[in-house]
Amino acid sequence: MPSHPIRALLKELPGYARLKQLGHYPDYWWWKLRGEPRRIPHLVKQRAVIQYARAFGLTTLVEAGTYYGEMIAAVAPRFRRIYSIEIDERLAGLAQARFRKLPQVTVLHADSQTAVPKLASELNEPSLWWLDAGYCGWAGAAGRTDRLSGEMEAILAAPVEGHVILMDDADGVVGLEELLKAIQARYPGRQVEVAHNVIRLTP
Repeated sequence: MPSHPIRALLKELPGYARLKQLGHYPDYWWWKLRGEPRRIPHLVKQRAVIQYARAFGLTTLVEAGTYYGEMIAAVAPRFRRIYSIEIDERLAGLAQARFRKLPQVTVLHADSQTAVPKLASELNEPSLWWLDAGYCGWAGAAGRTDRLSGEMEAILAAPVEGHVILMDDADGVVGLEELLKAIQARYPGRQVEVAHNVIRLTP
C-alpha cells in the first residue's frame, strides 16, 4: 500500500498534473508564513531557473526528471528549446501527450545517465541544466552511485562552454562538500554555491 493512498489515487486522474500546478502559489505562501523551512516549494525552483536563464542569456533548458511536467509548464514560454528526460515510461508518456502542441518541448523517455552526456555532446550553445539529486531514487532505479558527478562532468567537459548547472535536493547528495571541492579544483573558472537547497554552478 502507498503511504498516501488518496494522493496515489489522485495521481491517476487525467487532470492531476494541472491540478498540481495550481497548488504552487498556496504552497509558496504557506512556506513563507512558516519562516521558509528546509523543504523548498516548487515556485522558488521555477524562479531560480528563470533567473539564471535571464542572467546568462540562455534559451535552451535541459531537465533531468520530468515527473508531471511542472517545470516545463511553468517556464516553457521563456525558452526556445526544452529537453526533459524522464526514466518512468508512464510519466514520460503523460508529459509527451501534455506538451505535444509545444514544438519547443522534447520529452525523452530515457535514463539521465546516458541522455545527459549525449545531449551535452550534441548541443551547440550554452544551456541551462536543471538536474535533480533525488531523481531516479523515488522510482527505485538509483543507478550508479557516481551518477551525479558523472552527469556534471559530462556537462562541464562538453565542447561548448558556458553551461549553467542547477541541481535540486542538495541535501540529498552524499559527500556534497567533497563533490563541490572536486569541481572547483578541476574547473577553477566555475563559481559554485548552494542556496535554497539548490547547487548552482555558473561560469
